[in-house]
Amino acid sequence: MKTDRLLYLCAYRMTAYRWHSGVLESEGVFAANDEGHQQFADYVKQHRQATFTLLANVSEEGFHLETIPFLQGKDRKTVIERKLGQQFFSAPLTASLSLGYAKSKRKDERILLAALTNNELFVPWITAITSHGAALSGIYSLPLVSVSLLKKLKVGNEQCLLLTVQDQSIRQSYFEKGELHFSRLTPLQNSSISGIAQTFASEAIKLQQYLASQRLIGRNQPITAHVLAHGSAMIAIQASCNDTPTIHFNFLGIEDCARITGLKTVPADAHSENLFLHLLQTAPPKIQFANDDHRHAYHLGRIRAALRTVGALALAGCLLYSGQLLYETHELTQEAQALRAESALARQRYAEIVKSFPPIPTNNETLRQVIDRYVAIDRQTAGPMGLFRELSRALQSAPAAELDALEWRVAGIDATTGQAANSAYAASAVPDDSETLVVRGLLKTGTSNARQTLSAFNTLIDALKANAKLQVVVLQSPFDIESGKSLKGSDTAVDDLRPRTFSLQIVRKLGS
Repeated sequence: MKTDRLLYLCAYRMTAYRWHSGVLESEGVFAANDEGHQQFADYVKQHRQATFTLLANVSEEGFHLETIPFLQGKDRKTVIERKLGQQFFSAPLTASLSLGYAKSKRKDERILLAALTNNELFVPWITAITSHGAALSGIYSLPLVSVSLLKKLKVGNEQCLLLTVQDQSIRQSYFEKGELHFSRLTPLQNSSISGIAQTFASEAIKLQQYLASQRLIGRNQPITAHVLAHGSAMIAIQASCNDTPTIHFNFLGIEDCARITGLKTVPADAHSENLFLHLLQTAPPKIQFANDDHRHAYHLGRIRAALRTVGALALAGCLLYSGQLLYETHELTQEAQALRAESALARQRYAEIVKSFPPIPTNNETLRQVIDRYVAIDRQTAGPMGLFRELSRALQSAPAAELDALEWRVAGIDATTGQAANSAYAASAVPDDSETLVVRGLLKTGTSNARQTLSAFNTLIDALKANAKLQVVVLQSPFDIESGKSLKGSDTAVDDLRPRTFSLQIVRKLGS
C-alpha cells in the first residue's frame, strides 16, 4: 500500500518518517554533509513511489508584514511577487499569507511575507527528491504549522506567544487572532530539563520586549505565553516560568496535545517534532514554499490519481449498468418462461375442449374452402338502395324525366333471376366487383323543341356524373344525334309533343 513520507529538516540533519493512520515511524537520519546527502538520495530512490512532504525548522527565515491596496487576480499576484522580491532578494523559497482586510474605507489587505533565506541548505535535499522523480507535495515552515496546533487546542484567539522545543532549539512564535505574525529560533545551549525551563522564561521576556519595540504590541500590554512541555518536565518549567505584569504563562502538556490532535505515537520527551509532523499531515498550513518546478512530479501524480479515479468511477458505473441489464434480462427471462408455461397450458386446455366437440362430417380443408367461398360471396352481396338514392338525387334536378323501368345487376348477373343478363342495352363489359343499374324512362318537356329536350336529358346525365364514383353510359338517347345526321328544330319528326324515350347504364364499384 502506498504511504506518505514526512521529512524533518533542521540545520544539521534530515530525519525521514513513515506516517500511516496517525502513527509515525522513523526510517532514517541523514547528516547535513555529502555522505548524508548521498544516503538520503539512496533512501528516496527506494521510496520513489511515495509522496514526500518537507517540514523545515531553521533560523534562516524571514517574516514581514506588508499592507497592499485592495486588488484581485493577476494584479494582486504581481504586487505580492514584487514585494517578496524587494523584501527577500534572490530567495527562491518564498510564500505569502493574507491576514485579512482593513475595516477602513480603502479596505487595504494585510499580507504576511515569508521566506526561507538559506537556499544552499535546501538544494541538496530537494535535488535528491526531484532527480529520482519522487513527488514533493510542499516545503513547510514549522511556525506556520503552529497555527494548526492553536486551532486544535482552541487557544490563542487574541495576541499570544507559543514556545516549543525542537531538536536543539527553542521556537518562539507570535500570533494575533490565530494567525502567525512573527517567529524566531533560539539555539538551546543546555538541553537539560532545568536548562529548557530557564530558556523558556528568559526567551519569553525577550520576545515580549522585542514585540513592544517593534510596536506589534503595547509596551505594557499583557500577553499570554503558551508553553508546550512534557509531563516529566512540567514541574521544573512551571517553577521557572513565573508570571510578570506583562506575561502570563499557560502550560500545555504535550501528551494532551498528541491526544487532541490524534497522534498515536506519544512523544517521550519535551521535543515536539512528531507533533508538528502529524499536524502537517492532517492539517497542513495554507501556504508552502516549494515552487511549481519542485512540485512537478507531485502535480503529475495528482493528475494520474484523478484520471484513475475517473476511470474507476466509469468502470463502477459500467458494472452497475451491466448488473442492471443482467437483472432486467433475468426478469424478462422469467416472464418469458411464465408466458410460455401459460401458453402451453392454454393450448392443452384448448385441445381438451376440442376433443369434447362432436365430430364434423367433413375434413378441415374442405370446411376452410367453404368458409372462404362464403366470405367471398358475402363480400359481393349488395343491395340496389345505394344506386337508387343516387338516381333519386339526379332526378330532382331533371323534373322532365320519368322512369319507365329499372334493372339492377351485380357483376353482370341479373338480381331477379340470378342468370347472366343479355340485355340489348349493355354498352360495355362490367367488372366483376361492380353493380349496375339500367334506367329506362321518358322525357316529357311539353315542347317540340329538340334542343330543349336534349338539354333536359344532359341535365340528368350531369347530375349523375357529379358523383365521381359513378360511371354513366348512355344506352339510348332521346334523339339520334350521330355525326352523319342533322338535327333541325323544324323537323317533322319532332313536331309532335310525344315523350322521348331514353336508356342509361349506371355502374359503381361494390363497397364504394
